[in-house]
Amino acid sequence: MLSRIEAEAKLKTLFGLEKFHDNQWNAIENIFQGKRVLLIEKTGFGKSLCYQFPATQFKGITVIFSPLIALMRDQIKKLNTLNISAQCINSEQTDEENQSIIEQAKQGKIKILYIAPERQENNEWIEATRAMNLSMVVVDEAHCISVWGHDFRPAFRRIINLVKLLPTNFPVLATTATATKRVEDDILKQVGGNITCIRGNLLRDNFHLRTVKVDSEDEKLAWLGATINQIPGNGIIYTGTRVNTEIYSRWFEHLGISSIAYNAGLDGELRKEIENGLLDNRWKCVISTNALGMGIDKHDIRFIVHTQIPASPIHYYQEIGRAGRDGKPTYLILFFTPDDVQLPKAFINTARPSAEKYERVIAALKKEPLGERDFMRVTNLKTTQVRVIKADLLDQNIIREVSYGKQRKYEFQFNAPKLSTTSFEKLREAKLNELDKMLEYVETKSCRMSFLRNYLSDAHTESCGKCDNDVQKSIKVHYTDEWKEKVEAFHSSYFPALEIEDAKTNLVNGVAASYYGATNIGSIIHKCKYENGGDFPNSLVKQTLRAFKKYFSKETFDLILYVPPTESGNLVKHFAEKISVALVIPLSHNLVKTKQTQPQKIFQNSYLKHDNVAGTFNYTKPNEETENPFC
Repeated sequence: MLSRIEAEAKLKTLFGLEKFHDNQWNAIENIFQGKRVLLIEKTGFGKSLCYQFPATQFKGITVIFSPLIALMRDQIKKLNTLNISAQCINSEQTDEENQSIIEQAKQGKIKILYIAPERQENNEWIEATRAMNLSMVVVDEAHCISVWGHDFRPAFRRIINLVKLLPTNFPVLATTATATKRVEDDILKQVGGNITCIRGNLLRDNFHLRTVKVDSEDEKLAWLGATINQIPGNGIIYTGTRVNTEIYSRWFEHLGISSIAYNAGLDGELRKEIENGLLDNRWKCVISTNALGMGIDKHDIRFIVHTQIPASPIHYYQEIGRAGRDGKPTYLILFFTPDDVQLPKAFINTARPSAEKYERVIAALKKEPLGERDFMRVTNLKTTQVRVIKADLLDQNIIREVSYGKQRKYEFQFNAPKLSTTSFEKLREAKLNELDKMLEYVETKSCRMSFLRNYLSDAHTESCGKCDNDVQKSIKVHYTDEWKEKVEAFHSSYFPALEIEDAKTNLVNGVAASYYGATNIGSIIHKCKYENGGDFPNSLVKQTLRAFKKYFSKETFDLILYVPPTESGNLVKHFAEKISVALVIPLSHNLVKTKQTQPQKIFQNSYLKHDNVAGTFNYTKPNEETENPFC
């Protein structure tokens, strides 16, 4: 085994670094001794070096399980520039690319291989590992192993199954920046064997934590619009939903502030482009869901703003931990309105489907084996719900996975145990308690950094001396008439894109008058449709006309058609008549229903929504446009 002096000489040669932190060397020394290690250290500490350096000293290949594709790409790029052979396998690469990398790994041509945990479900990968000369296994973001962790993923369970098959003297490293004592104990129990826990000091002494209380979403827009360019450097603004990434990005565009929206709904190439743009400081800020930031090695993120309260202090500590890794002053701002708690609470309450939905799946499987798509059609459940239920039923040995040729199906097990929801309820209660702790963070009068560190079981909880409470200086929002007018002008001129173009049809993209809930338009529509509120008001007609004139005023239109509704009588017809008169475009009444349908909102997945309306409409006068004397 290398001594620390010998190791640091090699560290200088391989990585250009002078020395290890004490806890880095402690972890590496244990790994060289063939021990299992759980390393809990703050973001920016250098946890990746604790497995990258040993990997260069072992003869075989080190496999790193990571859920973060951005981290994979970033670290592989850096390792390859250091002439250390590294590759990754993930879903954004083609099957051919992944297969080629697996072959290289089997031939010993790769030193470090990153892989998504979900790959453990791939039989080809499982067979390939048997042909690899494994030297070390690493579980990055190890809190995902624990159901009590803030980002538990069922696929991580399969990694533990692999670890349990390894010899007790085989080095295994699990790393995380965020683990409470409960999560720590759970990880230690699961990894098992000769395991050592190394927990570091979580203080980030360059952080300036601030909480800003406001009365509305519009006040958040106004404060950011007035202030964002006054905050030094570049940063990230986190929102709670994909829709809000778009709204904030368009708001900044409206004000001439450089920004871009990022979320998991974007295609892989665009996400990569935005990640690279973030590294290059191409924009003042990237506005994102929490899909961005994990694993991106950017040391000079100068600020992070949360427009939505995170679900727990663990989430918050992890997300702000992506900033200020260079040790320079960094600003962390959290907005809060009392209504903000509804979104994380909804996520918690829907994280596990109801017991009735589990029983619905079990009843369906008692009749016949089903694949995932069949599940969705038979049970009217969303894809995410089906996958959560499937994973839980497999864990409880109520169902099992079977192969029908190339198709994977699931069947009910004979004499299966009764479904237990006790653990689900305990987990839900724990998550709600975590949310309550986040609300305590908002209201605390003590040091905010100490609050976070104490929650994360850090024994060192001295005051940071930089948060708003420590310096006794809070941020007040003054929502002036000038900014009210600017926000109103934005809402009146911003029209979300409806991206419906398809190579198989002649449809083109359109726009909507507003996102539901972003303005009062959603409540107006709901009142008219479901509360006998009468015809849509003129304000909605005017907003629709604004959208039309902004995007389609130069186009020539022959006819206006409207889709006959299921429940709302003549509401849509009367609205179409008003639009027709205003735009002087003929209105057709010849798109008709050929059969009764159910309201689309009762269906939870796209398959049933499609089945509900397929073959339902008929255009009774296909030559109407040529027959109309006004066209």
